[in-house]
Amino acid sequence: VQLQASGGGLVENGGSLTLSCAASGFTFNTYAMGWFRQAPGKERDFVISISASGRSTYYGDSVKGRFTISRDNLRNTVHLQMNNLKPEDTAVYYCAADSLPLMAYEAERVDYFGKGTQVTVSS
Repeated sequence: VQLQASGGGLVENGGSLTLSCAASGFTFNTYAMGWFRQAPGKERDFVISISASGRSTYYGDSVKGRFTISRDNLRNTVHLQMNNLKPEDTAVYYCAADSLPLMAYEAERVDYFGKGTQVTVSS
């Protein structure tokens, strides 16, 4: 299983950024996909997820109304659009894949994580 995230970087407060994740090594359209993030000294937290079919999405409370997730089951990719970014969104963002139809909210229950990509929001 490979989950290759890209698109991280430095952005100003209120700015936007799009993260992408290219997946391989598993049957993509049967896995829930999502993103977690981890700030220095903190646990890895759920951010957002999308069901295997793409019909349902789930949001962490802190990102509702600002972040959206989408997936392309033909290209085995998932995208995270982040708008109105805040300094507290600064973290390493990890693409996640879960063999269940819906993504687990607890990081320790998720099947796979990719290498993270750094997102830094300046104040």
